[in-house]
Amino acid sequence: MTGAQRGEVSASQDMISAPQARIDLAALRHNLAVARRHAPDSKQLAVIKADAYGHGMLRVAQALEAADAFAVARISEALSLREAGITKDILLLEGVNSREELQLAQQQRLQVVVHQAEQIALLQQLSGTPVAVWLKINTGMHRLGFRPEDVQSAYRQLRECPAVAGAPVLMTHLANADDRSSAYTDEQCRRFERAVAGLEGEHSIANSAGLLGWPATRRHWVRPGIMLYGASPFIDSRAADWDLQPVMSLETRLLAINKCKKGEAVGYGGFWRCPEDMRIGIAAIGYGDGYPRHAPDHTPVRVGAQRSGIVGRVSMDMLGIDLRTCPEVKIGDPVLLWGKAADGGILPVDEVAEKAGTIAYELFCRLTSRVNFIYQG
Repeated sequence: MTGAQRGEVSASQDMISAPQARIDLAALRHNLAVARRHAPDSKQLAVIKADAYGHGMLRVAQALEAADAFAVARISEALSLREAGITKDILLLEGVNSREELQLAQQQRLQVVVHQAEQIALLQQLSGTPVAVWLKINTGMHRLGFRPEDVQSAYRQLRECPAVAGAPVLMTHLANADDRSSAYTDEQCRRFERAVAGLEGEHSIANSAGLLGWPATRRHWVRPGIMLYGASPFIDSRAADWDLQPVMSLETRLLAINKCKKGEAVGYGGFWRCPEDMRIGIAAIGYGDGYPRHAPDHTPVRVGAQRSGIVGRVSMDMLGIDLRTCPEVKIGDPVLLWGKAADGGILPVDEVAEKAGTIAYELFCRLTSRVNFIYQG
């Protein structure tokens, strides 16, 4: 879905009771510049699949004019970009799975990843304008791609196929690059080198983690994804450590403030009880908006200018907040679930994801159409 389909509004249309995702396009462009700074000799394939990780695919594509090409997962995503007037090269990371899809890719000048023999057979049946292809090699992810021992044969078939435009880009995907202590990324690189020995064509190995943390993976093409949206691709660092700026700021407001007594339970099931007489804030957001229901007590939030945490089970439309650290807040004050507050304070999405037992990717992607999207910068 594009931003407009997800309830995009202008700043003048803000509704106090509706959660808002503020998308900072200047921060998005800054993060692409960080990627280019780390890999100055590489071309940038900006990954904008899954509605640009929940940020609004069309708006992100328009903002990332400096990228060399875009990557999406499925042909429906690419077609929506073409229909909206995006003319930049687009790569289909999952390739095509039927003759009809291949013909659409040909008509729309889409590039395709080839990761299985059946896709080569489809290309061998295609006539007309040749299609640019990327040959994917399974170096240890064991998800998509040709096994190393089958790469030379697949490459030869592609080079001999009239429907293939020139030498394929040779690519693989990293499984453990988020862990900089793991030796597996180096092993994947070695497997890649053995598999492509003697083959012509550009190379692409690095995802966000590879681009930032593994210099040997920076080849002709790099594929920044999560880093573009201001989250760290590593398990042991935050986005700010890499000069990445938050792009999405998820905000809502306090609907109510309740004075609760020691021992009183908050929320469904009554699993959290007040340790003392205290104030509990009720914020207008819940799992119906995409906030994770499984987020535990004390998952961080920012109320006004103060940090606090949620308490009680997350409801469909509301969640409870411990206001003991926020004595001055009042009904209607802003609540930041992650991102950058209006006063410049930052609540890293990586921190929220870690506390909630998930990853920033999921937090971004699960927001629902009830959230208003506001684009800035």
